Amino acid sequence: MNEARAVERAYVALGSNLDEPQRQIRLAFEALGRIPDTRLLRRSRLYRSAPWGITEQPAFVNAVAELATALGPRELLEALLAIEREQGRRRDGMRWGPRTLDLDLLIWGGMQSTQPGLELPHPRIADRAFVLVPLAELDADLVIPGVGIVRDLLARVDANECVPID
Repeated sequence: MNEARAVERAYVALGSNLDEPQRQIRLAFEALGRIPDTRLLRRSRLYRSAPWGITEQPAFVNAVAELATALGPRELLEALLAIEREQGRRRDGMRWGPRTLDLDLLIWGGMQSTQPGLELPHPRIADRAFVLVPLAELDADLVIPGVGIVRDLLARVDANECVPID
């Protein structure tokens, strides 16, 4: 890690429903561990969840990773997008459709931001059981800046279709 920069805690959501989704998520965990000036601290189990948005597609495999990083939020986001591309992700403009890999920067330190292309915390974090369930596995008492505590947010969503698979 770069000693000259402060290290922040970041959380990343992982999702896949194409091309062997469990394998895609495991490869992404490995790739997260190779990001410069970043360490993979912990990872959740893998969860199967129903599609969100466009429901006529295969079920998703989801997880959350906890990182320690000396990268700024924009730099980390760029590294995540590069991993997506390496694993075959093509951003064709369709939202919530099938994908080989989706990496969302959920939280970066205590930052709240609404910059173009980088909203922190993730704008839909409080609505998504497939994010909150694995996030609660890592830290149910985590305070999401400006949003609330993971445990409380999870109590407000239907998590029945988010089932552990490993």
